Amino acid sequence: MDFNLPSDLVAYLAELDEFIANEIKPLEEQDDNIRFFDHRREWARTDFENGGLPRHEWELLLREASIRADKAGHWRFSAPKKYGGKDGSNLWMAVIRDRFAAKGLGLHNDLQNEHSIVGNFPFVAMFEHFGTPEQQEEFILGGFARQKRVAFGLTEPHHGSDATHMETTAVRETRDGVDGWLINGEKMWTTGMHVATHCATFCRTSGKNGDARGITCLLVPNPTEGLVIEEYLWTFNMPTDHPRISFTNVWVPDSAMLGPVDGGLAIAQSFVHQNRIRQAASSLGAATYCVEESVRYARERKPFGEELARNQGIQFPLVELATQCEMLRAFIYKTAWEMDQMEHVEIERALSDKISMCNYWGNRLVCEAADRAMQVHGGIGYSRHKPFEHIYRHHRRYRITEGAEEIQMRKVGAYLFGYLGPRKALFAK
Repeated sequence: MDFNLPSDLVAYLAELDEFIANEIKPLEEQDDNIRFFDHRREWARTDFENGGLPRHEWELLLREASIRADKAGHWRFSAPKKYGGKDGSNLWMAVIRDRFAAKGLGLHNDLQNEHSIVGNFPFVAMFEHFGTPEQQEEFILGGFARQKRVAFGLTEPHHGSDATHMETTAVRETRDGVDGWLINGEKMWTTGMHVATHCATFCRTSGKNGDARGITCLLVPNPTEGLVIEEYLWTFNMPTDHPRISFTNVWVPDSAMLGPVDGGLAIAQSFVHQNRIRQAASSLGAATYCVEESVRYARERKPFGEELARNQGIQFPLVELATQCEMLRAFIYKTAWEMDQMEHVEIERALSDKISMCNYWGNRLVCEAADRAMQVHGGIGYSRHKPFEHIYRHHRRYRITEGAEEIQMRKVGAYLFGYLGPRKALFAK
C-alpha cells in the first residue's frame, strides 16, 4: 500500500497556495476587510438590526473571492467537467478541505457561510441524479452563473432529525388547466432563504408518518404567494441565515417536482455522504490548527521563567489531540478514497457507517481541540483576539446539523450489529 498523496494532488495544493498568496490574501487585507477576520469579525459580519442576517458587505467580499477563484479554475473544482468543473474526487476534496482549515481563519476558506475558494456543491449531484434536463440547465448552470440558488426545506419545527414524520403536505390541484401541487406546512433551518431563488421543499404526498415512501420534493420559487419567512433564528454562531418559513396554500406546477413522486427522501439522502466526509475533513483541519497554535504558544510563553510547554499538564492533552488528528486523517482519506472506487448509489450501502464515523468524530474532536487551545492560551485564548472561540462556535453546530452525532452513531450501530449494510447477511445465517 502507498499512503503518499498523488503527485498531481501535491502539485495542485501548491498551486492553490500560490493563488491564495497572490489573489486572496491581498483581497483579505485590502481596505479594512481584515475586520471580517480579526476581533471585530462577529460585529463586522452580522447585521444585528436586520434580523441578525449577514451584512451585505461581508457577502459581497465572499462573492468577489469566489469569482476570482472561478476565473482561476478553482471554485468549481468538485463539479463535473461539463459544468466547468474538474471532476474533483472525494479524496482530493477531503485533502483540500483539511489543508485549508488547517491554515486558520481567512478569506480562502470560511465555513461559517460555507464559503471556500474550492466550492462544495451538493445540489449539483442532486440535480445531476434526479433533475430533468431543463432543471439541470436552470439550476446547475444557473447556479454557477449566480442566477439561481436553492435552499433546503427538510427539517420541521416539531420533528427535527426525523424526516419521515412530516407535517408539510402537498396535494394534487389543477389550476387553469395546469396540473400541480398545493402545499401547506412549515420548515425550520432553511439556510440561505434571504438570497435563495427557490426552496427545495419536502412534502408528505402519500402514506403515513414514519413511512420513508410518500415524500416528494417540490421546487418552490422565492418569493411566491403564501411563502412567508417567519423569523431568522439567532444562533450560537452569528450571523444567522437560518429561518423558520411557512407555506399557506402555496401552489406550484408539476414541472416544479424534482425526482419521482413519493421518492423524495432518497433525494435528501443522496448527497449527505459527500457533505459529511468533506465536513469531517474541515473539522480535522481546524482541530489540527488549534493543536499547532497551542504548541507554538506553549513554546513561546515562559511563566515563572520556563517554557509553558515543559509542563506535562500542557503536553499530555495536546499529545492526545495530536494522536487523534493523525488517526482520523488516515481514516478520512481512506474512506474518501473508497468512495471514489464505487458508484454514487452504492455508497449508502457500503460506506455510510464509515462516513458517519469520520463525521461525528471529527466534529467532536475539533470542539475538544478549540476548547483545549483556549485553555493553553489562557485569557487571550478566551478573547476574540484569537480565533478559537470562532472555531468552536462554528464547528459546534456540526454536532447537530448534517445529522446529529446521535443519529450518525445510530447508523453506525445498525451497520455494526448487522441490521443494515454489508454485515446484514452475516447475522442472517
